[in-house]
Amino acid sequence: MMEKFRSWLMVQFSGRYGTDRLGKALLWATVALAAINIFASSIVLYGIQTALLMWALFRFLSRDHARRVAENAAFERLLQSTKTFFKLRRSMMRDRKTHVFRRCPHCKAMLRLPRSKGHHTVRCPRCSNRFELDI
Repeated sequence: MMEKFRSWLMVQFSGRYGTDRLGKALLWATVALAAINIFASSIVLYGIQTALLMWALFRFLSRDHARRVAENAAFERLLQSTKTFFKLRRSMMRDRKTHVFRRCPHCKAMLRLPRSKGHHTVRCPRCSNRFELDI
């Protein structure tokens, strides 16, 4: 009886997507909201954590691998851009006395330039565009 059930279960779960970084983040967000909700006792937080848990389970059990991979790739891009944003802000704070940070008007890349007064011509290392700058 137990062997038959195990065989049936293996057939049902074969080909499922499983876990990825987005799924794990959803589960951790659910756990964090549950911990907060212990003290807050909010029905809204309970609804949000239930929705997150259902979304994570839907993703784990999905058989549409292409769509789940695309969702995870979009999450990874968002995570990378967030990390880049905070890393740049940390560098700006750390180097604020010795350097200035300006954007290239052509490609919008953030440039870290030595702090020296006067009129300067700057060449962007990404797009090789030259532009004038007063510091």
